[in-house]
Amino acid sequence: MEVGAGDPKTRPGEGHYALNPLDFEVVAERTVGAEAQRPTWSGRLEFILATVGYAVGLGNVWRFPYLCYSSGGGAFMIPYFTMMFLCGIPLLFMEFSIGQYTRLGPVHALAKICPLLKGVGLATVVISFVYSTYYNVLMSWALFYFFNSFGATLPWTSCNNTWNAVGNCSSGFAGNSTHLQSASQQFFDHSLLQKTSGIEESGGIRWELFGCLILSWVIVYLCIFKGIKSTGKVVYFTVVFPYFVLFALLINNVQLPGAKNGILYFVTPVWGKLFEVKVWVNAAAQVFNSIGIAFGSMISMASYNKFSNNIMRDALIVSITNSFTSILAGFVIFSAIGYMAHIHNLPVENIATDGPGLVFVVYPEVLSTMPVFQLWAPLFFFMLLCLGLDSQFANVEVAITFIKDEFGPQVQRFLKREELLTLAMCIVCFILGIPHVTKGGIYVFQLMDHYTAVVSLVFLAFFEIVAVCWIFGVPRLCLMVKRMHGKTPNIYFRVCWLLLSPLLVLCILIFSIVQYTPAHYGKYTYPEWAEGVGWGISLVSIVWIPLGAIQEICSHKGSLLQRLKTAIISTIDLDADDPLPEKQNLDNPASETLFTSVAYQTRSLEGGMTQLELPLSASLTPGLTLSSVTPGELERGLAEDRGHNIIRIIRIILLC
Repeated sequence: MEVGAGDPKTRPGEGHYALNPLDFEVVAERTVGAEAQRPTWSGRLEFILATVGYAVGLGNVWRFPYLCYSSGGGAFMIPYFTMMFLCGIPLLFMEFSIGQYTRLGPVHALAKICPLLKGVGLATVVISFVYSTYYNVLMSWALFYFFNSFGATLPWTSCNNTWNAVGNCSSGFAGNSTHLQSASQQFFDHSLLQKTSGIEESGGIRWELFGCLILSWVIVYLCIFKGIKSTGKVVYFTVVFPYFVLFALLINNVQLPGAKNGILYFVTPVWGKLFEVKVWVNAAAQVFNSIGIAFGSMISMASYNKFSNNIMRDALIVSITNSFTSILAGFVIFSAIGYMAHIHNLPVENIATDGPGLVFVVYPEVLSTMPVFQLWAPLFFFMLLCLGLDSQFANVEVAITFIKDEFGPQVQRFLKREELLTLAMCIVCFILGIPHVTKGGIYVFQLMDHYTAVVSLVFLAFFEIVAVCWIFGVPRLCLMVKRMHGKTPNIYFRVCWLLLSPLLVLCILIFSIVQYTPAHYGKYTYPEWAEGVGWGISLVSIVWIPLGAIQEICSHKGSLLQRLKTAIISTIDLDADDPLPEKQNLDNPASETLFTSVAYQTRSLEGGMTQLELPLSASLTPGLTLSSVTPGELERGLAEDRGHNIIRIIRIILLC
C-alpha cells in the first residue's frame, strides 16, 4: 500500500501528539471500551428499509410533483432518470462503500480517506444536526393537522371561524382573484402559524405547536433510543405504511371527476423544455437532494452493516424505490388537483403550488371534498408524519454516531447509558427548534431551509466527491468494493465516479452560484441582517472544510508542497479482506480521533530518545515488553497499515 512508503520514523499522512504516560484514567476507559462491539443491523431488510425511509421523505410528496409538471411534464422524466443513473446511484453506492468498509461515521471515515479534506466529514455532521433542529417542525405541523382531522367537519373548509378574515376569505380556491384567500390558506396562516408580518416580529410562542413539537421529539426519541436495535424495528411500519396510504388514495382519486385532466397535466411532455439548462440542473438537484448525498446519513447507516453485505444491490433498490415513490406521489397529488379544478371550474395551474403549501394548503382542501373525508384526512397526515420520521431518524443518528465515535468513553462516564446520550441530543435539538414555533417562526424556518438545504449542501457534496473520487481515487475505491464483494465495480460505476458524477455536481454548484437568489417567503423579502444570519448558518457547516485542511497542513513538516503531498495520503487499510473483524472492537470510540494520531517514544539503539509512530494495526503480543522488541520487529510493525488495536499498544507502553 502506498501509505506505507517513506521514512518509518515519520509516517506520511499522520499527525503527531505525545502520549502522556500519566493518563491512566483515559487508558483504562479506552481499555474498557475495547470490549464493546459495534452493533449491526439484525437483517439486510432493516438496512434497506431504514435507507429507503431516509431517502423517501416529504420532498417526494411536495417538491417532485410540482417540479415535474413545471419542467416539462413527462419530458422531465428524461433528464430525471439520466441524472439518477449518472449521479444518484453511483454516489449512493460510493457512500455505502465508505460506511460499510470503514465501519465508521462520516467524520472518521472521510478523515481516513483524505486527511486534507477531513473537515468535510465534520461538515456533514453539522449540516445534519442543523437540519434536524428544524425538520421536526414539519412533524409538528402534521400532528396539528392530524389532531384537527377528527371533527364532524374539517376546520379549514369554512370562513366562519375566529381566525378567518371574513372580508377576503373564499370557501374554495380564489382563482385569479388577488384579494381573496382560500379558507384552507387562512387556516394555515392564521390558525396553524398565526404568522406575523416578518422575521423582525417573533410574536411569542405558538403553544399548540410547542406541544406538538414536544410530542414529535418524544416520538423520535422512543423510536431511536436503542440505536439501530429500535430503529430497525420501527422502520418496518413507518416505511411500509405510507405506501398503503398512497395506493389507497390513488385508487380513490382516479375515480373522481376531473382526475384524468390533472394526471394528463402532470405527465404531458413539453419537449421544448429539454433544451433549457435549468431543467437538467433541476433534475440533478432533485435526485441529489432526495437521496441525501452529503448529509452523512447514508455513511452512518452503512457503517452498521456486515462487512460483506451486498451494497450494490441495496443502492439500486433505494434509488429505484425513491424514484418510484416520487412518481406515485405525483399521480396521487395531481389526480386530486384535477378533481379540485373540476369542482371549482379553474385551470389546474391555478391550484398547483410548490413547497409545504401543496400538502398543508392544497391537499387539505382536496381532502375536505372527498367522500369519507373523516377517514382520508387522518390517514394522509399520519402518512406525512411517518415520511418525516424516517428522515429524522437518520439525521439525528449522524450526530449521535459522531459523538460515540469521537467521545465515547468521556460521554459514557457522565451519561452512563447510550439512551441518555440520545435523550440529550433530542433535548438540544428541541430547544434549538423553539424559534420555529413562534408566530414569526415560518420566516425563521424558510431562512434556515434555504441556507442549509440549498446553499451549504451543494458545497459539501462537491468537496466530498473531490475527496473520495479524485484525491483518494477511483482505483482505491474499487479495491474497497472488491474486498467486500470479491469483484471490482463495473465500468459504469468507474466512469461515473471518475468523470460524470463530479462534473454534474460541479455544474450544479456553478449554476447555484450564478442563479443565486436570496431567501424569500411568498412576497416577503428578508432584511439584510437576516440574510447575514442566513450566510452565517451556511458557514457553520462549510467553515470546517478549510479549517480541517489548514490544521492538517500545519501538523506536518516541510515545504508547503511537501505538506500538501503528505496531507492527501490516505490512512485507510486496503490490505485486509476484513480490516474490522466482528468479534473484536469494531469501533472503539477513542481509537479514531479527528485531528490526531498516536505516537510513542522509545529509545534508539544509540540510547537517545526517538519518536516512532507504531501502526495501529501492528501485531504485538500482550506479554511483550518494549525492551524485547527487536529493530527488525519494529521495522515490520512500521510497515503495516493503520488499524484499530490502539488499546493493545497503549498497554504495552504502560507495561514498560
